Amino acid sequence: MELFWQIVYYAFTALYVYTALVVLTAILLENRNPVKTLAWIMIMILLPVVGIVLYVFVGQNFRRKKIINNKLRFPNLDVPVRYSDDLERFDKVANLLTETDGARVLDGNRVDVFTTGADAFKSLYNDIEAAKEHIHVEFYIIENDKLGNRFRELLERKAREGVRVRVIYDYLGGWKLPIAWRMSLKNAGAFVHPFLAADNFFRFTLLNYRNHRKLVVVDGRVAYTGGMNLAERYRWGNGLGLWRDTFVRVEGPAVYSMQYSFLVDWSFVDGRVVTDKKYYPEVPYFEDGEKVQVVTSGPDSDWRSIMHGVVAAISKAEKEILIHTPYYMPPEAVTNALVSAALSGVRVRVMIPERNDSKVVAAAGRSYIEALLRAGVEVYYYQHNFLHSKAIVVDGYLSIVGTANMDHRSYEQNFEIAAFVYGEKTARCLVEGFERDMESSRQLNVNLWRHRKWYKRYVESLARLISPLL
Repeated sequence: MELFWQIVYYAFTALYVYTALVVLTAILLENRNPVKTLAWIMIMILLPVVGIVLYVFVGQNFRRKKIINNKLRFPNLDVPVRYSDDLERFDKVANLLTETDGARVLDGNRVDVFTTGADAFKSLYNDIEAAKEHIHVEFYIIENDKLGNRFRELLERKAREGVRVRVIYDYLGGWKLPIAWRMSLKNAGAFVHPFLAADNFFRFTLLNYRNHRKLVVVDGRVAYTGGMNLAERYRWGNGLGLWRDTFVRVEGPAVYSMQYSFLVDWSFVDGRVVTDKKYYPEVPYFEDGEKVQVVTSGPDSDWRSIMHGVVAAISKAEKEILIHTPYYMPPEAVTNALVSAALSGVRVRVMIPERNDSKVVAAAGRSYIEALLRAGVEVYYYQHNFLHSKAIVVDGYLSIVGTANMDHRSYEQNFEIAAFVYGEKTARCLVEGFERDMESSRQLNVNLWRHRKWYKRYVESLARLISPLL
């Protein structure tokens, strides 16, 4: 008997050593940032077995493996597309986004900005009520609450009227949704799919890669995106108060790009490719409209397109940069760009919430602030409820509104979408909203910040170590 257990022990040891060597080899061959590579090697050494499990579930670089590689063929549509001097000095930003994501600059769009859930959902409900052909819905979180159920009931009614309703929700973000919620929609004639459902071992290893997009397209003529999820905290609040967020409504040729983004995701979750041109109907061209470039990023692409676009936009700033972000744990490239802009004389203002929905995330985020303050960046704590907005304005002309937070997860792991809007109208709306938010904010002082209590700094530094995983 003793011999048996010895054999088991040595067999297990040999298997573990072999697995560890395979994993370590894989880590080295990925040629990541040396700091990340060394961190994973240390985890493997210091945390036997646990290190392998962590790597399998959160450490693999699926960007290289193309877990979604079935990009659709964008229909050959007669839409106004041009790069011109009208983009001012941001033409290279637009070119970069075209090269990395295939995103096209589409002119003649009307963009409406919403900063409250009440206004955003009122407008969204009205557009859905008027739908005649189809409604495409994609959210990271759909809550089984008053708002989520009202939205479901509206979709069910439209589905019974003969409108084609397609719904995508993230499997992890929507894990609280009961089966009855989804079945109710399906019984009404709607089509509902979770994104990357953990229904087998391979998909379970992909739980770290989430679909964080928020996107609604109605009849191919109007579309919405931004930071809001389908949850009543945007209308009635929660323990953090009423959530402050940014959502945009788009009419015009840019809706084609937003529709395309949805249908790519739909082909992945449904298995059927949808390329019918009826989903790209004729849309109005607004002569006084703005240019919009819809950009997606995620593990399905070779490039971190949204992050590259943000860095490029910051580098082009000459006067002012305004940033809303609920979580500030950015890759080094973003921090360096902001620091360089501030040191060169650009006024940089970053607003983050003082109260956060995650203590660990908040602690990690605080560790990044000192570098900004020392460079002259103005950092503000939003004190009125919770700031969930993801918006950037550069020089009162280029606006970036979407779903991506300024952190590692959004830029490197999540599926995200953002609208790059070239024009003064949208920028002016966002600047005005930022100025109003400053009335409910306090500015951080670099000297006081550097001399905060040592144990707080210690906790923040520890949290920073795991920030890429948060």
